[in-house]
Amino acid sequence: MRPVEPPPAAGRTTLWVLALLTAAALAVDAYVHADLAARYDPISASISQGDLFRIEAAAASLAALLLVLRPTSRLVWGFALLVISSALGAILLYRYVNVGTLGPLPNMYEPVWFREKTHAAVVEAIGTATALAGFTLAVLRGRRRHAALQRGVSR
Repeated sequence: MRPVEPPPAAGRTTLWVLALLTAAALAVDAYVHADLAARYDPISASISQGDLFRIEAAAASLAALLLVLRPTSRLVWGFALLVISSALGAILLYRYVNVGTLGPLPNMYEPVWFREKTHAAVVEAIGTATALAGFTLAVLRGRRRHAALQRGVSR
């Protein structure tokens, strides 16, 4: 007995909802990083922490835009997942571990929580979950489409 597959429209609708949620999380992430960048400019090695925050803000903005434009693309979902999960990983790593200076990266250890940092971490965690779900669904949809094309069935 074959499992019953949801209609293709159900998957697209779910991807759209996940894309909007993930894009919103990425937008908040971008805003927080852009807003705090100047505060972290003095923390510097070859590149300042403020510059890293600006790069994160740009990457998060791009990922959010791409998700809105291409919510069914596995590549876009992979990029969004990479951006949001790396932001969450960095905030947790540098909150709890004094990594020190790594090559051109400054020592970003900051063993405190404050309002913006806490909000960013919560939003990044939610965004990581929705991006992982969206990436997984996009991959599964891509495999189903590929299998259908292999069988000679067009959807």
